[in-house]
Parts: sequence; C-alpha cells; structure tokens
Amino acid sequence: MKAGLVFLLLFGAATAQAFSGVVTHVTDGDTVWVQPDATGTPRKPVKLRLQGIDAPERCQAWGAQATAALASRVLHQRVQVRTRAKDSYERTLGNLLLGGEDVSAWMVEQGHAWSNHYRHGLGPYAAEERQARAARRGLFADAGAIEPRRFRKTHGSCNP
Repeated sequence: MKAGLVFLLLFGAATAQAFSGVVTHVTDGDTVWVQPDATGTPRKPVKLRLQGIDAPERCQAWGAQATAALASRVLHQRVQVRTRAKDSYERTLGNLLLGGEDVSAWMVEQGHAWSNHYRHGLGPYAAEERQARAARRGLFADAGAIEPRRFRKTHGSCNP
C-alpha cells in the first residue's frame, strides 16, 4: 500500500479544509496560530504545524532565528491555510500561503528549516534545501547544524 494512501486511511481525507485568517502567534519556526476569518460565528484560533518542514527547536542553535524569521514574515498577516490532517500532538498539519507564496518553501529557501525527509525521500522542499545549502544561507552556513529530529533524540524536547 502506498504511503499517501496509508496516511489518508490513518488520518482521513475528511480533515482537509482551506480557510483564510490572520496569524496571531508564532510558537517556533514551524508552528503558528491562525485566527480564521469570522463567518458569522467566532471560531477558535487554529494551531498549525507547517507541513513538509522541520525548523530547529527553540532551545537548539538557530531556533531563535528561525522563530524570528517566521514571525517577521507572517505575524499579524492575512494568510491562506490548507490543512491536511492532525499530527500525534493534535496539531493541525497544513500549508500556509502568504500572498500566494508557500511560507514553508520560503523558510527552507532562506535557511531557517530543513525539508522534512520521509523514509528515503528528500521531502517536498528538497530543491529549496539544496539551493540554501549551496548558498550557505542561515543554518546551512553551519556545517555542524543538527536536524531537529536528531536533536530531539539526543537532547529531548525543549518544553519545560
């Protein structure tokens, strides 16, 4: 069975939706809160984990810079959101678009995040990561930069 089909069976296609709203908070380099536009009834803000990227943890080298970069780009901005599913932490997974531009692609291009690797694949933003590495942008200027997945295995979560 193909991985995409397994994903849909586990998480369900029914959770996919699109909406617009304003980014009210940036938690870290790959998680934001979006207040959906009101359509009669106030809706709760949505905690959105940007799908396809992995930014450094807040307590990790380049974590503060990644968070600041994402905040400077999207905080208090009207965005479009395309959700996909929920992750194991019950965060909504999806893509964030600012003026039609994919914010995740921008984060990787600027050297603030890695393209999420899936099994043996290079992830959806592999081309952007190659460009950022070649230009030694952001965290890719540090040859010793550690992917967050490996950092968490060694050091645990940054949460208190």
